[in-house]
Amino acid sequence: MVKASSRQANAGVRSRRQGQLGQVMHRLAKNKLAMLGLFVMLALIAVALLSPWITPYDYAATSKADRYALPSAQHWFGCDGMGRDIFSRILYGARASLWLGLMSTLVSTVIGVILGSLVGYFGGWVDNVVMRLLDILQAIPGMLLSIAISAALGSGIGNTILALSIGGIPMTVRLLRGSILTVRKQEYIEAAEKINCSRLRVITSHILPNSIAPVIVSVTMGIGNTILQAASLSYIGLGVQPPTPEWGAMLSEGKAMITKYPHLCIFPGLAIMVVVLALNMLGDGLRDAMDPKLKN
Repeated sequence: MVKASSRQANAGVRSRRQGQLGQVMHRLAKNKLAMLGLFVMLALIAVALLSPWITPYDYAATSKADRYALPSAQHWFGCDGMGRDIFSRILYGARASLWLGLMSTLVSTVIGVILGSLVGYFGGWVDNVVMRLLDILQAIPGMLLSIAISAALGSGIGNTILALSIGGIPMTVRLLRGSILTVRKQEYIEAAEKINCSRLRVITSHILPNSIAPVIVSVTMGIGNTILQAASLSYIGLGVQPPTPEWGAMLSEGKAMITKYPHLCIFPGLAIMVVVLALNMLGDGLRDAMDPKLKN
């Protein structure tokens, strides 16, 4: 009898979640700026995946005759100091920039969700120990922390992902912890505990689905910030290393000649601006769709 009522309760919860998801997607679809941001991000991801086949030139091919060539019909974004086609390098560089942003945010979010679930549900000494350690970590400016870790571990995509991930953990933990504290004492949580649901099931099936919305919005916007930080690390020589193209590294390569050949920095800068703007528009739309009360 208890099992039957438990199955019915779970079926009702799933039905409500599907209905809530449909409402969120409907509200998101009505937000034109959010849909524009989503379209831009999907287009950039497609470009990143297809870049080996759609770039007009090899991103590493050099040409003495095309050194510092200005934008033209042959080279849409011009060429750099080694005669490499900037348009091809920007298309291929989307792979590194998006990969760094997505993977760094994913790693920090997974760790943050695990820690946030533990401290939010159990509280007590677990909460005190974890949150005090995160206070120490958060006291260090995020960019400075990333620089220190990247300088200690060395450059490269893997080390850069790790350096960018650590700084994003405290924010995720705090967001999820605060959200869990508001739902932890709800009646449906007490009901799940009364029918002897395991703690793991209570957290994963009942608490997380009702607490994760702020984290999803934060993650969407955080990807753009992480891409900016990755570009900054590459700009100072601690991120992705040549010959792999990356937008921040391209800015660093072109800064010495920016007064004579501004196209060396304009187009990589525009690429970073477009992806960050698209993610911010999508994040704003998700925030409004998940909690319409926040909409002005």
